[in-house]
Amino acid sequence: MKATATALEGVYLIEPRVFGDERGFFYESFNDEAFRRLTGAQVSFVQDNHSRSARGVLRGLHYQTAPKAQGKLVRVTAGAVWDVVLDIRAGSATYGRWIGEELSAANRRQLWIPAGLAHGFVTLLDGTEFLYKTTDYWSPPHERCIAWNDPTLAIPWPLDGAPSLSPKDERGVSFASLAG
Repeated sequence: MKATATALEGVYLIEPRVFGDERGFFYESFNDEAFRRLTGAQVSFVQDNHSRSARGVLRGLHYQTAPKAQGKLVRVTAGAVWDVVLDIRAGSATYGRWIGEELSAANRRQLWIPAGLAHGFVTLLDGTEFLYKTTDYWSPPHERCIAWNDPTLAIPWPLDGAPSLSPKDERGVSFASLAG
């Protein structure tokens, strides 16, 4: 397993070592000891989530507030997404900055997203399946959403037309409203 630090502190792009031959492939998608050694993160995952979406579905930018903030280890098992992480940690040197990475079943990349960051993705292919391990349980009273199309963030989502959004994502708030 290889972990590469991104431009956001504590966020890592993780690439597994894949063993393949004419029969197929095998890889370790998570190993606690290797994860801790490579990222420095001492976490305990308590919930796994799995979504399936058509092409053009946009989910996010989601986060949960303390004391239910969630760290997430995310990956794609079918299809592909463009995944976005936004730093919303007050006092962070990269506050307000974001990164985007393509995660797919083909590249098998994962992203480690510590608690305190917002996360979203848009599906690039029909039938995309997205999995994420979380460090805390889903808590509706602590759940928040930042508008995916906030002009101050200027995230260039790879879309052909309008995305398919949930009612929650349609009501996302501006990034500026977090400061006030």
